[in-house]
Amino acid sequence: MARENPLTNYDFALARHQALMLVAGQVAISVAVALTCAVLIGAAAGLAALAGGGIGVAASLVQVAASFRRRAAQDARAIARGFYRGEALKIAVTVLLFVVLLRRGSLPPGPLLAGYVATFAAYWVALAGLVGGRAE
Repeated sequence: MARENPLTNYDFALARHQALMLVAGQVAISVAVALTCAVLIGAAAGLAALAGGGIGVAASLVQVAASFRRRAAQDARAIARGFYRGEALKIAVTVLLFVVLLRRGSLPPGPLLAGYVATFAAYWVALAGLVGGRAE
């Protein structure tokens, strides 16, 4: 079904569902990268990659929770504020978790960063689905 004006035909519940599916994709990618690191480099690298992926997943969950509050579903300004708030919280959670994990110094930073960066692959997969028309 073609939407003439996506802002007036916005399906808030569908967008929230798609955002949560994106987070689920991030979990799957994080686990795959962690297992790959564990097999190729060792258990410590696998754990670090899993922790890095966990940072990306946790930050995305915070963003989804802040951005898709049910009470904001009918108010465009509240939706916009929610997205700004969600993005700010996502950045804050990401920085905080990296600082905590890197200060501990027990995890190798390379795989930690690789696990985090891998969570961005989920965005590319989702974008490919949107461009390819499979998102609805």
